[in-house]
Amino acid sequence: MTVVMHEHAETVCPSARAEGEALWMPVDDLARATGWQLKPEGLCKADICMPLAATRRTEITRGGEVDAAGLWRTLGHPVAQDASGTAWVLGTGADQRSGALTNLEAPDFTLPDLAGVPHSLSSYRGKRVLVVSFASW
Repeated sequence: MTVVMHEHAETVCPSARAEGEALWMPVDDLARATGWQLKPEGLCKADICMPLAATRRTEITRGGEVDAAGLWRTLGHPVAQDASGTAWVLGTGADQRSGALTNLEAPDFTLPDLAGVPHSLSSYRGKRVLVVSFASW
């Protein structure tokens, strides 16, 4: 069993397996974990498609599987795995992170208040907000 962490999701992919720096998974698992789908025109997510040259297609696809780590590196995003290869993080690329910093808009998150009522940061857009965090360690 392999766990893939990507953006705000954690997806269990029972058929995925590590082979060195590669993470081979069925195309359905890739779509479920990341939103990317293998199509005849290349790898696509929403209205974005990345054409794959024949040589690159044979490097990151084989028999209904995709090397998710290879795809992620091709997109210029960071990849990390644990020593056993059962937990993988497909990170966000620097260009996306810098875009978020440029517009000075914090990413949305939801946390409960002391009464347990959830509050989302996005519901306070346009207002000044002070977020205070504390950790006991």
